Amino acid sequence: MILFDKRYPATLDTLVEASMAATLETWTFDDRATRLRAEETLASRGITARCRSAYKPLVCAFREEITTEGLTRVEVNYPRHPDAPASRFLLESYPLAALYPGVGFQFAAGDMRDELPVYRLRLHYADGRDEPLEVLAPNRRHLDFADEQALSPCGWQIVDGAGETLTTSYERLFAEAMTAIREAEWDKRSGGGEPYFEEPYFEELSITVTLPIADEPLGYADEVLSLREALHEEFYFSLLEMFQRRSGRPLGDRHLQPGQIVPEIRLGNGYEVKVETRAYDRGSISSPREALDAVSRPLAPAQIADELATLGGTPFYATSIAGRRVEGRYVAGRDRGVIVSAGQHANETSSPAGTLLAAQALAQCEGAHFALCPLENPDGYALHRRLIADNPRHMHHAARYTALGDDLEYREAGEHETAIRHEAERLTEARLHLNLHGYPAHEWTRPLSGYVPRGFEMWTLPKGFFLILRHAPGWADASRWLIEAVTLALDEVPGLRAFNDRQIALFETHAGDTGFERVNGFPCLVTEDDRHRVPLTLITEYPDETVYGAALQAAVAAQRATVLAAYRAYQRMPERLLAGMPH
Repeated sequence: MILFDKRYPATLDTLVEASMAATLETWTFDDRATRLRAEETLASRGITARCRSAYKPLVCAFREEITTEGLTRVEVNYPRHPDAPASRFLLESYPLAALYPGVGFQFAAGDMRDELPVYRLRLHYADGRDEPLEVLAPNRRHLDFADEQALSPCGWQIVDGAGETLTTSYERLFAEAMTAIREAEWDKRSGGGEPYFEEPYFEELSITVTLPIADEPLGYADEVLSLREALHEEFYFSLLEMFQRRSGRPLGDRHLQPGQIVPEIRLGNGYEVKVETRAYDRGSISSPREALDAVSRPLAPAQIADELATLGGTPFYATSIAGRRVEGRYVAGRDRGVIVSAGQHANETSSPAGTLLAAQALAQCEGAHFALCPLENPDGYALHRRLIADNPRHMHHAARYTALGDDLEYREAGEHETAIRHEAERLTEARLHLNLHGYPAHEWTRPLSGYVPRGFEMWTLPKGFFLILRHAPGWADASRWLIEAVTLALDEVPGLRAFNDRQIALFETHAGDTGFERVNGFPCLVTEDDRHRVPLTLITEYPDETVYGAALQAAVAAQRATVLAAYRAYQRMPERLLAGMPH
């Protein structure tokens, strides 16, 4: 069923055609080439114009306007606003320090001001020049679709010296499509009292968008200016929040099961959006096999199943919401049992290969005792492969959760995909679960809802490979022993510490402290947490979303090394740390 279908004129085309100004400055959600063409057309009509980016205006100012030749040092006084997190505009300056490694950037917080945000710079050059500069960062206050107050980048124009909001097609397309979804008549039922909405509301909610906005690689690591990726993130998380509100849940509640929300944001010749409900896509996309230690892209599900079968042992299964098989293998032995899982969040791509490589090594060891499920969320994984066929470098968080739209770890009933963990626990009687994850390898933003992803603030910038160890009450000593042993082993992985040090240094420049303790040089978060049935849960977090080739191989190697280090350390753990603990 089609809920919304509309086309929009390009903002700058309309503005150029209508403008009668002598001077014009604009801030829009357009790529650099589009803005340059608008400037040239306006100049041909005698209008002095500067068309700037509303998205990451400071970064774009350095790329497009500021003279960087001979630049030695920059003092950046970034704005603070009462409606935004204190570090919001510091985050928006990322990754300037890496783009200009020969320039010393000094960032300082400006005064808290309830006005249009402005970066105030002082540029120092090798020839002695010392130039002040102001960079405007237009933002608007508004209620977002979670009914929360937000301060978000917006279109802006200064016409012959007078500034005012400019509503862009990028903003209109998002707002009008979201409004149509919010106002749709979902499956309303009544039990005799107040009407309520029964989940799931749909199988697939498809939001298909074309935008004439090219991605612009920044020339550092995996960083790209991508307004198409940003819109995917906006639609997906805004809709989760909207349905959380509709269900009466708090924002960020991962028990929500609205169905599979699928924004597909493609490069096209114009601004178009179509919203419709569909049946689940039960298809699959194949790809050639690759050696596990030389993967260049996410593994095909068929290869994951074949590699799993080589372990021998006893197969065990569950079935996903959309009818796909969730497969596990149990290798029985005299060692202490361990559960190894991957693919809970299906857009985190290094964990299936990493777990399979580690399991193949363990299976050769006498006495090995473990259960492995290398792909817990096959429906999300199938969606991820569908989405990366068009945009391989986008994060695609729509593939993060299941076809029901929930996070597996938070599903309370042991049914469908969650049955695989319950069975692994029964088979192994494990007290250690190695749960492999990843996170974005480049900046994650939501520019139309406050810029910083709500509920995921700690994940907005990459900060290296780190570990989270959750333990049940009474297991603090065991968890401390384990994290010490694992991080000592990881220090032997070639290049991993240097990779971490580079990412953490840049993170601290643009976001402050990581908030993690360092254990043998590795960021770690060790916490008491009673959410798990297994008393020790070690979670890996590698910045692997969107990486390919050698970068993916490095991620896989780190995941493999962690599984082997943790398994071996757990076998050596003194019995006194385990004795008498509840299981």
